[in-house]
Formats: sequence, C-alpha cells, structure tokens
Amino acid sequence: MSGHDSKYFSTTKKGEIPELKEELNSQYKDKRKDAVKKVIAAMTVGKDVSSLFTDVVNCMQTENLELKKLVYLYLINYAKSQPDLAILAVNTFVKDSQDPNPLIRALAVRTMGCIRVDKITEYLCDPLQRCLKDDDPYVRKTAAICVAKLYDINAELVEDRGFLEALKDLISDNNPMVVANAVAALAEIQENSTKPIFEITTHTLSKLLTALNECTEWGQVFILDALSKYKAEDAREAENIVERVTPRLQHANCAVVLSAVKMILLQMELITSTDVVRNLCKKMAPPLVTLLSAEPEIQYVALRNINLIVQKRPTILAHEIKVFFCKYNDPIYVKMEKLEIMIKLASDRNIDQVLLEFKEYATEVDVDFVRKAVRAIGRCAIKLERAAERCISVLLELIKIKVNYVVQEAIIVIKDIFRRYPNTYESIIATLCESLDTLDEPEAKASMIWIIGEYAERIDNADELLESFLETFPEEPPQVQLQLLTATVKLFLKKPTEGPQQMIQVVLNNATVETDNPDLRDRAYIYWRLLSTDPESAKDVVLAEKPVISDDSNQLDSSLLDELLANIATLSSVYHKPPDAFVTRVKTIQRTEEEDFPEGSGGGYSESPSHAAGASPPPTVSNAQYAAERQPTAAPAVPAAPAPVPDLLDLIGMDNNNSAIVSVDQPATPSGPPLSVVLPASTGQGLQISAQLIRRDGQIFYSMLFENNSQIPLDGFMIQFNKNTFGLAAAGPLQIPPLQPRTSASTLLPMVLFQNTSPGPPNTILQVAVKNNQQPVWYFNDNISLLVFFTEEGRMERSAFLETWKSLPDSNEVSVDLPGIVMNSVDATLERLAASNMFFIAKRKHANQEVLYLSAQIPRGIPFLIELTAVVGIPGLKCAIKTPSPEMAPLFFEALERLLRI
Repeated sequence: MSGHDSKYFSTTKKGEIPELKEELNSQYKDKRKDAVKKVIAAMTVGKDVSSLFTDVVNCMQTENLELKKLVYLYLINYAKSQPDLAILAVNTFVKDSQDPNPLIRALAVRTMGCIRVDKITEYLCDPLQRCLKDDDPYVRKTAAICVAKLYDINAELVEDRGFLEALKDLISDNNPMVVANAVAALAEIQENSTKPIFEITTHTLSKLLTALNECTEWGQVFILDALSKYKAEDAREAENIVERVTPRLQHANCAVVLSAVKMILLQMELITSTDVVRNLCKKMAPPLVTLLSAEPEIQYVALRNINLIVQKRPTILAHEIKVFFCKYNDPIYVKMEKLEIMIKLASDRNIDQVLLEFKEYATEVDVDFVRKAVRAIGRCAIKLERAAERCISVLLELIKIKVNYVVQEAIIVIKDIFRRYPNTYESIIATLCESLDTLDEPEAKASMIWIIGEYAERIDNADELLESFLETFPEEPPQVQLQLLTATVKLFLKKPTEGPQQMIQVVLNNATVETDNPDLRDRAYIYWRLLSTDPESAKDVVLAEKPVISDDSNQLDSSLLDELLANIATLSSVYHKPPDAFVTRVKTIQRTEEEDFPEGSGGGYSESPSHAAGASPPPTVSNAQYAAERQPTAAPAVPAAPAPVPDLLDLIGMDNNNSAIVSVDQPATPSGPPLSVVLPASTGQGLQISAQLIRRDGQIFYSMLFENNSQIPLDGFMIQFNKNTFGLAAAGPLQIPPLQPRTSASTLLPMVLFQNTSPGPPNTILQVAVKNNQQPVWYFNDNISLLVFFTEEGRMERSAFLETWKSLPDSNEVSVDLPGIVMNSVDATLERLAASNMFFIAKRKHANQEVLYLSAQIPRGIPFLIELTAVVGIPGLKCAIKTPSPEMAPLFFEALERLLRI
C-alpha cells in the first residue's frame, strides 16, 4: 500500500457513544430529549451505555415530565453498576419529592425505591415519610409500595423509622387504592418476615371491606387475599364477611372471581347454617362456569382450581356437569382437565349422560385423549357401584370397534373393575380373550395376563392362552414378565395338571437363569421355594384375598387439599403442590416497577406472581408499551361465559344440550322503557317480538317480549346471534314457555361478549335469528347502543385521567357538534350520564360555557375520556373523546345523542 492509502484508516465520524455524549450536552432541549431517547433505545436492545451516566444525569434538571421519566428509567438500570455516580442524582430526587406536581413527587420516590443502592437508600427515608402523608392519594399509594421495596433492601431501617406503622395507618385511608396498595405492601413484607407484621383486626376488617367496593380489580385481589387469611370469630361474622364479598363473584376479572371464591370457601368452614352454605354454593356456580368461556389458557387455570374446589365442595357444580363437556376445538390440556372434573362430578343421576360423552370421546383421533376417555369410563365404574354394569357395557362396545389402542386401554381398566367387584363381571372374560392377538403394549398385556391368572379356573384354555405369551418371555418387558410368572404360578396352584407343571418349570427356569432382572429373579426364587416345600402355604400367599381398590378421583390428602384451597388463584393451585414444594426462596421474584409511572389506577404493583389466574388492569396508553413485561404474570381479562356458536342458518338442527347453559337468577319480567318492535306480527305470521339490549347489575341481557297473535300455540323457541362487532352471544338457551294464541311472555336472556366477533369497521347492528317448532326461522336486525357496554369499572382518578389524556396521541381525539342537544341542568345531565356508567371527573367554566370531563370504559379495559362543552339552557353541545379505539367514536356519539335527547 502506498503512503496515500492511510486515508482509509481514518474517519471523520466519532462513533455512536461520543455523538450521543455531544447531543446530551447540547444547549437545545429537544436535542437533549432525543439523545436520551436514543440512549434508552440502545439500552433496551442490550448495548452498554453506562459510560454516559454523568451526561444523562445532567439532563435530570428539567421541567419536561417525559424527559425526567426517561432519565429515571436509565438510572434504575445503571445505578447498581455506578453506585458512586448515582449519588449525583440524590439532590434532584429529594428536590423532586417536594415538587408541586404530584406525578413528579411519586416518580421521584418510586425511582429511589427501585435503585437498590445502599447509599441512596439513606436519603430515601425523609422523602418517603413525607410522601406517605402526602395530600395526593396517587403519591401515597406509590409511597406505600416503596416501603415494601425498602424493606427488601433494609428491613431494620424500615422498622426503626416507623414505616410499618405508617403503612398500617394507610389502611384507614379514605382513598380505596391507597388502602389496596398498603395491603399489598404489608402482605409482601409479611412474606419476607418471620414475625407477625400484618394482622387484620375487627377495625381493619371493616375498612378493607369498605375499600373493596371502590378500588380497581387488582386492588380487590390484594384485599381479598388479605381477607382470606382472617379467621372470623364466629359463624355470624363469617356470614357477614361472605355477604360483603359475594358481589365480587360477578366481576369480569377472573383473578377477582377466584380470590372471592377462595375467601368464601375458607369462611364457609365456620358457617354452621346448612341453608346459608347451600345458597353460597349456588352463587359460586355461575362465576366458576363463566371462567370456562375464556381463552384456553385461562380455562386451564380455572379448571385446575375447580378441580380442587369440587373435591372439597362437589355440590357447587353438581348440576353444571354439561359445561365440562369437551368441545372439538379445545386444546388437549383443557380436555384432559375437563375429563378429570367430569369423573369427580359423575353421579348415579348423570352417569348416563357422562358415559355418552366418554363414549364419543373414545372415537376421536387424538390417541392420548381417547386413552384418557376410556380410562375415565373405568374410573366411573369403580366410583359408582350402581353404574358399573353400564360402564362395562360401554367398554365392551368400544372393544368391538377393534381399534387397537382402545381395546388395550379397555382391558387395562376392566382389570381394575374386576379388582373392585370380584366375582361379579367375569362373564365378559371370553370377549376379552378374543383380543389377545392385538395386544402389544406392556400394561395391556400385563392386565390381560393378570385376568387369565386370576380366573384361571373359569377359563377352559387358560394354559393355552398363557403359553402363547410364554413363547416370547425373554423378550417381554419386566412388567409383563412379572405378571406371567405370577399368573403361571396361580394356574399351577388352581390346576395342578401336567400342562401347567411343564409351564411352571419353563417359567421358573427362565426367571432365575435367563434373566438379569433382580426383581423377577427374587420373586421366582420365592415362588420356587414355596412350591417345593409347602404348596398349601403357597396357595395362602399367592391366592390370598386381595384388598379391594377404591375410587381415586379425590386422591388428595385432606390436609394438602385444605392448604391448596387456601392458595386458590396462585401457582400452587395450578401445580396442585404446596408453595414450599416449588418455591426455593422466600422472595419469589424481584419486582421491577413499570417505567411509565402515572397510570389510571394500577398502583404500580400489578405484577404479582402469585395470581396465576389474574387479568391485567385496564390498560391505559401510558402503560401499554410495558404490557409485554406484565403478560407472563397476568393473563388477559376474562369475559363472561360464552356459549358455543353454531352456524346462524343451522338453527333447525340445534340441540339445547349443545348450549353452555349459565344459570342466572334474574327476574323473568323485564323492567324499564318500552321495548322496540323488531319483528312485527305482519312479518312473523302472527308472532311479534320486541327487544332491547340492557345492562343490569354489571351483566348484559337481551330483554325480549314474545306475543302470539296467531291462531296456533307456539313452542320450542330458540335464538341465535350472527357475528357482530362486540361478539355478543347468548349465555344460555331461550327460556320462553309454550305460547297459546293471544298470550305473551317476556324474558331476560343473559349475554356474553367476544364470542363471535365480526371483522371490519365497528357498527351497532345486531342480526338475530329466532325459530320455534311451528314456524320457519325469522331473521331481524336490532340497533344496539354502545352505552350498554360501559362497565362499572370506568371511574378514574383525576391525576390518572389527566395523564392518560396527555399520553394519548392527538390522532386519537375525535370531536363532534350536537346542535340539537340542550343541557338544561349540569347536575341532571351528570346524573343521566352516571346511570350509563359515565363517571364525572371534573368541571370548569370557559367564558359562559360549562366544560365537563367524564371517564368510561368498555370491556377489555378500553378507556373513553370524554369532554362535554355547552352553555346551560342553549341548544348546542360539543363532545370530544380520546380513546385507544377512536374507530368507536361514531358509535359513542350516536348513543350519546340518543341518550341526551330523551
């Protein structure tokens, strides 16, 4: 290379780190902000940007909340590796903890709690003490969690500075989310401490039960888990607690439902009134059934918990066995769990129905599932003595289909039935012997050999059957060899003729000389010595009466079952193991705080690893980017129980048994405004249908009125809903009695969401098909209101509302003028909106206009932030909304205009 080629080894570029350093020290705010974003991006993908620590810390002195969050996020990540430099940030933390903005105060104390550096911990105490008594509830609830983090770093410091007492005082706070976070923090501290720290008294019990009604779903979970550890003084107090907790069973979040179930089950142990216990069992059935309509993963968690519940209280779901029938598209792990529960719920009353299901499963294509189904039939026979004969008939029918693995599994379970009912069903042995040639699995062979040996005196050609197995004795697996050895000895003792004598010589020789298996060899020697010294004693040993096997469907020890029930809705109840069997450390997970701090009402403590069956809090945009981090520990929110969805045009062939029936104790007579006619009598050959979608007690119903203006009685009413924007489907069959001419009947049909969602832009059209036994299928459209879907959990705190509004992009804001609307009274308008679950946040005056701010939420946690502007008494109202789903805005405006015009 010539001397001029040195230019290729030089560059004008400084490299990424020097360039970022330069931008971080820029005099322009926007440039510094972009540089910090680049640093965070590099940190996120795994690049080491710790050398920029000082430069990033210099950016902390800013009024820009977004930039401050980013810098704090960087500090949390690198403070441990740069403890000396992290001290540089302390003054800013302390200053920010006294900022007028509550979001910044909370941000500062939260970040200091997340930086696990001892030197910074010393400076955390004073700001934390102030924040625990802050005027703003958002700051208090953040500080409560920070105490738990500080306890993990330095427990003595927390006790010395009186933080535990301050935390206990927060249980009496007037803000329910502060109460919930205080409970969560105390529960976390109690887990890591050997001495009692958090004990619920009668006073705190009342506070917690009051807060339970108002806090968010995760707050409810923490409070319910804390209450489940409280031992009521007597049956009356237990009944009062249960009465206050029972409404949580209707919650959409499955974590809340399971925690409420756990709480109720534990308190039921103290309740002595059989009527109260019976009523509680009835109330727990529908929510447990509802859990089986969610995603398969949620179903599996629910089924594992239900498996425990039915072992303790089988009456809860004794009448709901149909909901455990397997669907064709269920994953195999869900099907297996459903089978287990069906076996536990099988009784003399429903066994015929159960056997029909099992028989159908035994003809499916999944081999493992088929084997499990066949084995389930046998377990039912062992469990129910009266049904044993019917179970055996089904097994014999399955054997006749000549499917190899079905036949082999049937023989395995029939062996157990013979042991359960000795000398009862031996007449079927001849049928079993016909399948000898098809046996190729060790367990099936061993079972058949056991049957032949056990009933050798009743099988004329028992010696020939066993001889066919002996030809391959050396190649057989140990399980088969051991059974062959014992069966041959039994045959010899029962029929000491020449044939069996020769066979026993061959078997004993093979088992002692030709084998390397010590178990087989030792057993053969024992038999040989018994037979050669005292044949009568050999009979007493080998042909002794065997213990009768028992039902194993409730196989858990009662003490273990009680421990698992106390851990419902945790991993323990999914694994069916006590926590200490799989948790090797006292602290199971190192919690990390969400980086984007201000959120609606999650309390910054939503990633509890103990709630495997939970649903994440309603995601706001401010925490959406961290949803992926939460996902492993919080499953998706669960809608109410969906029903299977047959094709809309296949109503004539529908069978009521195919519906997932959800028992809902609701009045049959709808109340409220008159229903709209959706099918006039002129169109429906005398049948007139009026209907309207309504919301009542947190549940959606289709209120319907059927009028028979024809000359003939009408019966056999059925309904089906086409795919729609909200996936509405019936949660059970249509309950309409036979209609005589000139009579009418009304009903409230419980509905579920997200069962058969249609693609495309959202709309409010609900296409319905109704049929009866006398008329063709009638189709009609109904126009539904979006307001029906607004949930009772839509209330937000002011700070959360403001932060969420700011965090949503401008493109998500949609506004419209409603010129025909007159707001005559602010209070009356707010009252009307509140009746549709639109919750008042704040109001202000702008010139002569009233500006109202409200929040609402539709299922799956999608918030609606609403701004209404109007002059009282003058026509014209402007409505603006911000939501993560702006495509829903036209539906909202249409529903709002209809509501305010009334």
